[in-house]
Amino acid sequence: MIVTLTANPSHDRTVNLAGPLERGAVQRAESVISQAGGKGVNISRACVAADQPTIAVLPAAKDDPFVLELLSAGIDCRPVPHEGDLRVNVTITEPDGTTTKLNSPGPQATGRLLDELTEALVRRADTADWVVLAGSLPPGAPAEWYADLVTALRGARARVAVDTSDAPLKALVDALPTSAPHLMKPNGEELASFTGHQSDELESDPWAAASAARDLIAQGVESVLVTLGPHGAVLVTGAGAWHAVPPPTTVVSTVGAGDSSLFGYLLGDVTRRDPDQRLALAVAYGSAAAGLPGTTIPRPSQVRSDLVQVARLDLTPGG
Repeated sequence: MIVTLTANPSHDRTVNLAGPLERGAVQRAESVISQAGGKGVNISRACVAADQPTIAVLPAAKDDPFVLELLSAGIDCRPVPHEGDLRVNVTITEPDGTTTKLNSPGPQATGRLLDELTEALVRRADTADWVVLAGSLPPGAPAEWYADLVTALRGARARVAVDTSDAPLKALVDALPTSAPHLMKPNGEELASFTGHQSDELESDPWAAASAARDLIAQGVESVLVTLGPHGAVLVTGAGAWHAVPPPTTVVSTVGAGDSSLFGYLLGDVTRRDPDQRLALAVAYGSAAAGLPGTTIPRPSQVRSDLVQVARLDLTPGG
């Protein structure tokens, strides 16, 4: 089972334009898609589509339309009571796949809420394969809260995956090895933010990205999955490093592609696939998601891991 935490859930609205975005102009949208979202929620959606058991933990009133939407979609949603309207995130998508995101902050978190979310995760960690801490933190939550959660979950049966950015990511890295999760999933820009590299360098050079990710392995992280957009992804573990090239994809929306990639990796793990096969499945899921509108999660029938090319990387100097 995969338990997901979405600490700062959102109503995701995707506006699809017929032409390029023009600042200051009035433009008509071809379509608007509205969906209950957030990184953890997206991963739980992918679980349901793939017939994998999941529980989605998040702060919301139990009768909030957000929660009711998830329940109607077959997601076992366990809301922790919280006052305030959930945030609304708006994504503007242009015909060439360019996306512009406008994310609101969300309601203020309290100490009580954070304690109850922690307890909800710890209570379920002994019956889960993975606990996924995903996305931004709500206003009021300390930046080191994810690092504290990893520590609180240590000793449970479940392994812990973290996918976050900005201050929470920096706090997690600063607290290594004490806060080391079993899996981290930065993208190239996020990896560059704490390794001193340029994001363009890491995103276009799989060897450089894998070399930078290896520093996290040395600090206690078991596996690092780095997504590189059109350049695929790299996986680094204590046993080696691999790079996967995605199949040709017509990009419709990149929103949620990273979440799908993370789910693909987790699916490969719970179905006991080798590291290179887990990476292939991660890239295949991310590519399939990029070819779908909005935050649409691909079904297994839309995922072609057989079209993903995987090669082992030699990280020795000059390798």
